[in-house]
Amino acid sequence: MLYFINDYSEGAHPEVLKRLVETNMEKLTGYGTDVYTESAAEKIREAIGVPDAKVYFISGGTQTNQLAIDSLLESYEGVISAASGHIMGHEAGAIEYTGHKAIALPHKEGKITAEAVQSYIDIFYADAHHDRMVFPGMVYISHPTEYGTLYTKKELEALSKVCRSNNIPLYLDGARLGYGIATPECDVTLKEIAQLCDAFYIGGTKVGALCGEALIFTKEEPSRFITRVKQHGALLAKGRLYGVQFDALFTDDLYFKISKNAIDTADRIRAALREKGYTFFLNTTTNQTFIVMENEQLKKFGEQVQYDFWERYDDNHTVIRLCTSWATKSEDVDALIELL
Repeated sequence: MLYFINDYSEGAHPEVLKRLVETNMEKLTGYGTDVYTESAAEKIREAIGVPDAKVYFISGGTQTNQLAIDSLLESYEGVISAASGHIMGHEAGAIEYTGHKAIALPHKEGKITAEAVQSYIDIFYADAHHDRMVFPGMVYISHPTEYGTLYTKKELEALSKVCRSNNIPLYLDGARLGYGIATPECDVTLKEIAQLCDAFYIGGTKVGALCGEALIFTKEEPSRFITRVKQHGALLAKGRLYGVQFDALFTDDLYFKISKNAIDTADRIRAALREKGYTFFLNTTTNQTFIVMENEQLKKFGEQVQYDFWERYDDNHTVIRLCTSWATKSEDVDALIELL
């Protein structure tokens, strides 16, 4: 069986495992106060170019999104997101569980525009009864998006400008940030993302770590944040687990070097799909590829390939996603291309 269903089927990059084994018997302080966690945080501050950024390590993407959004919002505020955003559909209502509404805006290939955000805010405040409604308190985006698309620097600048003019934070979900930045078509750097966003996270779970995400506040940090992490049940006693991994990932640019494999292998798959005449659901340049497949063909395909169902295209066709990662092997790509 070939696995192209997601980008976290494998464990951790060998260098990350090596560092975990090497440090395994060291006596270290708990709850993220150890030397490796501080070293990882400092390397991330250097990578993003924000010396005073606050860096916290959280177990997974949903926990990170819930903590960041809940902490940045007042009790009467909600978060604006593309209707296709991860927090809207694939997080079991985690945001709403904290008492905050997720406000859906129409999207184009997973992206929302600054104009749409400003229009929503204008209409909200134009309502004479807005003080009895859920206030738009922040904007959530992801890069890459759920559709594998990327925000351009110009688009991010426009969103950042709208958020700052309305005094609300811009938060970026970076579950696949390594793959976004590794894509040649990406015209925004990690340092620019740090300047344009008030908070964002660098995904480790999908990019070489066993688990863990690095949540970064580049502007003002929510009050008593570590206490909030504990309240959410997300404060790991053996915080070293995250620290050692991210310290390894941010040594000698390992995080970005291994991200490139996902793009190279995805490019090979897309080239083969084009050559064989497949229909693309949309054009992507990251590690996620979306194609339209005839249902009968898909049944046979599914006997040998683990893929991700995306949506029904029509009565006879289905949209599927093929995903690559830092660990995707060239021989598996060869086998997939042969099946196609």
